[in-house]
Amino acid sequence: MDKEQEQKPLNESDAIDASSEKDEVERPSEENFNHELKEKKIEISPEEKIKDLEDKLARTLAEMENQRRRFEKEKEDAYEYGGFSFAREALNLIDNLERSKQVLKNDSKLKDTDALKKTLDHLEIINKDLISIFNKNNIKPLECLNKKLDPNFHQAMMEIEDDTKEPGTIVQEIQKGFTIKERLLRPSLVGVSKKTENQDKEPLKNKENLDNK
Repeated sequence: MDKEQEQKPLNESDAIDASSEKDEVERPSEENFNHELKEKKIEISPEEKIKDLEDKLARTLAEMENQRRRFEKEKEDAYEYGGFSFAREALNLIDNLERSKQVLKNDSKLKDTDALKKTLDHLEIINKDLISIFNKNNIKPLECLNKKLDPNFHQAMMEIEDDTKEPGTIVQEIQKGFTIKERLLRPSLVGVSKKTENQDKEPLKNKENLDNK
């Protein structure tokens, strides 16, 4: 009877208890195995740690220097070009003075009168004073007549036939351009030269006549 009881198979609950006991026995061995793997990892030497810290410090200092330079550049631009919009609007004073002079000159009632001459002289004095103030603030007019058209500083508004100039030469200034230090405040509005159409067609006619012969 005792032998039969000893050979009796385990039920399901007994099997689960036995499995859990087995896991509890094996778990410490797994933890020990992982611990041993960590200990086997190659440790960083003090020299390598110092080198890594020096590299991080150098990169941090370089980034700080870049930020300082950007801040200095922004501060300089704010100081030098802070009045950019105001300066561009102030150019309207010169434009209005020039328009006023043209209107007075075209007035037939004032033509060749002392009143016209005195008025134009006063307007010219005001214009020169404004240009002088602009120059003191590094706002300078562009000199463009008889120069080749430069899209960076000039804006062509028309073409004018002129065989005495190379095509693309500025022969008329419609509105004066200005710079503030090295920056363009506004472009010059200009008229540029081109060859006359008759002269352009003449060589073609001569060529056609030669071909016909």
